[in-house]
Amino acid sequence: MTPGTTANWAGFTTAEPELAATVEARFGAYTHHTLATLRKDGSPRTTGLEVRFLGGELWLGMMPGSLKALDLHRDPRFALQANPGDGTGMGGGDVRIGGRAVEVEDPGTKAGYVKEVEPPEPFHLFRTELTEVVRTYVEDDKYLVVQIWRPGQPLRTVRRT
Repeated sequence: MTPGTTANWAGFTTAEPELAATVEARFGAYTHHTLATLRKDGSPRTTGLEVRFLGGELWLGMMPGSLKALDLHRDPRFALQANPGDGTGMGGGDVRIGGRAVEVEDPGTKAGYVKEVEPPEPFHLFRTELTEVVRTYVEDDKYLVVQIWRPGQPLRTVRRT
């Protein structure tokens, strides 16, 4: 991967439609997920978050002045982990997304989001630029399978016993 290469959700969906559908289904299985950002001192911060897949983008909405929003203003890198649920039914496996969050200030874009999602206002809205999507699952009760996608590269699959 060329350093700095990113893709939006539509780019990922075009490159790997089957994996994208699985990832989106995993995020759709639960409302709340875990977002990791970087604090001012560089240490990690994890917080709960709802996500939306709309118009070819993966959106992150946040309360005004929230610490996670302030973290992303300072350093846009993030990791997003799908909620694993109660641990008994991880159909689709464990999925996580890494990338950069870009705040959207355009009133028209925010109005379109509000029309679809109806978030409490005011709010921060970030669209994501993906740098990595990873899915981990068990196959045939004997293989741990890790699928790794990065923009501009073919899907890499690793099977471990």
